[in-house]
Amino acid sequence: MAKTTDTASSNADEPKRSLFSRKPKPGKPNKVKKPSRVKQMVDIFKMTRRYDPMITWLMLGAFLGLILVSLLVTLLVSPGNWITGLLIGIPLGLLGALLIMSRRAERAAYSQIEGKPGAAGAALSSLKRGWIFDEQPAAVNPRTQDVVFRAIGKPGIVLVTEGPSTRVKSLVDAERRRLSRILPNVTITVIETGKGEGQTSIAKVTKQMNKLKGELTKVEVSTVNKRITSLGNKLPIPKGIDPNKARPDRKAARGR
Repeated sequence: MAKTTDTASSNADEPKRSLFSRKPKPGKPNKVKKPSRVKQMVDIFKMTRRYDPMITWLMLGAFLGLILVSLLVTLLVSPGNWITGLLIGIPLGLLGALLIMSRRAERAAYSQIEGKPGAAGAALSSLKRGWIFDEQPAAVNPRTQDVVFRAIGKPGIVLVTEGPSTRVKSLVDAERRRLSRILPNVTITVIETGKGEGQTSIAKVTKQMNKLKGELTKVEVSTVNKRITSLGNKLPIPKGIDPNKARPDRKAARGR
């Protein structure tokens, strides 16, 4: 009887569940709800407006301007048929406004990372298909934080620098000599990022790279990448030293 009483009391203490309540399935974590496309666009607009206050008027002008053009063309072709002009003009106006927001948002994003460490790498990450880009820098100066990024495509090898021209020159020259030694027939182009004379802003790096003349085929691009990857980023052995003939200093090992 004692057992029956204990069991009943324990059941009474438990919270009552409705017959229609669903039990949570074990082992399945709650899914994080992704923001809707409209919310994403609103967030992009707010972010862009903080750095570009003119975006509101530009988008509004594009929207109303395209509607007006559509109405005029429709009335010239079919007088009195203004409804068709609106049906055509409103989607065109929305498309034009979104295109302007996309361009301005890209500029605002680049303006936020301009001058910060890793900005050149962030710009290269937006390269289109046909380019092979390594997220890790090809050369780094730990003291000055100057870096050189490398991308491989049909125009050949492109080295993108990050740092003052006078300081980063030694890094570029060393990397160029290393690549020329293993790939003597591949064109190497250098793009210096920055706002100084002869430098390219972060927002225009990929555009300048895509304008370069193609010299390699898709297969050759893959071959060049494999050749560089197989060697890694190890420093070359100084000239005049044969690692196979090098002998250890036995006296130094004994402490003499």
